[in-house]
Amino acid sequence: MNKIITITGLLIILTFASCTKLQEYNENPNNVKEVHPQLLLTNIVWDAFQVEGANPMYATHMIVQTDREDIIQYYKWNRGDFNYYNDLRNVTKMIEEAERIQDPSYIAIGKLFRAYYFYKLTLQFGDIPYSQALKGESEGIYTPVYDSQKDVFIGILKELEEANQLISDNPIAGDIVYRGNPDNWKKLINSFRLKILITLSKKENDNDLNIKNTFANIVASQPIFTSISDNAQIAFLDQLGSRYTEFNNSNYGSGRYADSTMIKRLRDRQDPRLFIYYGQTREAKESGLPIDDFNGYDGGNPIASPDYNNRKAVDGLSSRVNLRYTTNPVTEPHNLLSYSELQFILAEAVVRGWISGDAKTYYDNGIKASFKFYYDNAPEYASYVDDNAVATYLTNPLVDFSTASSNDEKIEKIITQKFLTTFLQGGWLGYFEHLRTGYPHLDHLPNFAPPYRWMYPETEYRLNAENVTAAISSQFGVGNDNIREKTWWLK
Repeated sequence: MNKIITITGLLIILTFASCTKLQEYNENPNNVKEVHPQLLLTNIVWDAFQVEGANPMYATHMIVQTDREDIIQYYKWNRGDFNYYNDLRNVTKMIEEAERIQDPSYIAIGKLFRAYYFYKLTLQFGDIPYSQALKGESEGIYTPVYDSQKDVFIGILKELEEANQLISDNPIAGDIVYRGNPDNWKKLINSFRLKILITLSKKENDNDLNIKNTFANIVASQPIFTSISDNAQIAFLDQLGSRYTEFNNSNYGSGRYADSTMIKRLRDRQDPRLFIYYGQTREAKESGLPIDDFNGYDGGNPIASPDYNNRKAVDGLSSRVNLRYTTNPVTEPHNLLSYSELQFILAEAVVRGWISGDAKTYYDNGIKASFKFYYDNAPEYASYVDDNAVATYLTNPLVDFSTASSNDEKIEKIITQKFLTTFLQGGWLGYFEHLRTGYPHLDHLPNFAPPYRWMYPETEYRLNAENVTAAISSQFGVGNDNIREKTWWLK
């Protein structure tokens, strides 16, 4: 009897052990429970640094559509989307994994990308889910409340301050931007803090934000970009899945042409970046005009009918976007934030009295950095943007900072030059700068002024109706989800 019991017990033990091993072997390798945050970081960075494409270029009058009416070009858009929350889910996972292995640098970078995406979302819509967002898995919150835009800005500035304190001196694996250098990430974190603060220039006297003092303290005591080598940029590779975002994009070869508004701004300033951004008109090519003849470039009218712009294109009188952007698989790196942009931010801060310094020096440095970027990354056009070219450019009366007498004129020059760097760089930066400062001027049809925001996604009305309705009511009045309602940052 004892022998039978012993054998039975042994069988039970063996069966249990076999089941345990079977469960181990049957774990799905494609659905792992844990992963090092470096693997998540690479994808997060790659997604965040992609070119945002044509829509912001329609909105800022850099291109026109000639075969149909593009709603972005004519400021007739309506709803946006919450797709950035999908990116934020990956960021949330990276932070969770960083907390698991107790690596503060990945937590810091996670906070940076949280700030980056929530910044974009709140500029687009106004009030958004923030404090309760992304807590469906961890806390079972599937219908998050909407935070006020002010609270979102306070929150992301706090997260960036924490990120600056958290990041360690250890190399960061999985980093395809700075090759693991934590010092560069710290510079990016603080430079991005300055970008957000200058965005809030209309709120400079808000005591809760303390914008001017915070800005000055960062400049005085924290590491920020000091040269073009600090650019937060991704260089593309001629490999499947790693090529330039607009490579082989056939839309640039159909009804998409240059906008005369942008062409004129560049031509009036004798700006050689014109040759880099656009191709010559067919008429100019057939006439044998050299590449650097400014008369060889033109475009459509952003508020004219598609028929008018199509006739001009068919007649060979409109330029296209330079073919380099669609035929070169590596083209140029794409910047999330550049040294050039930071220099313009600092120039504006001096003009506004937030910091001391020479606004002209910052302004000139911003232009020089932009020219150097294309000198390095568009070698076939390098002779047009070399040191001699930029020195000549800075003496043009429309460019020369010393010709501006009032603060308003100085800010117009700064914002215009910042705008001229945003061609397939910076996404919606130029558009939001227009909303904030009024520069550059953007033509529009009667009753179709540039909108201040997008309507909330339809999915929010179906899945989070109570909270989105409350957010609309508190901002604009009951049921007034309108694209031409100003949100807090612009008031």
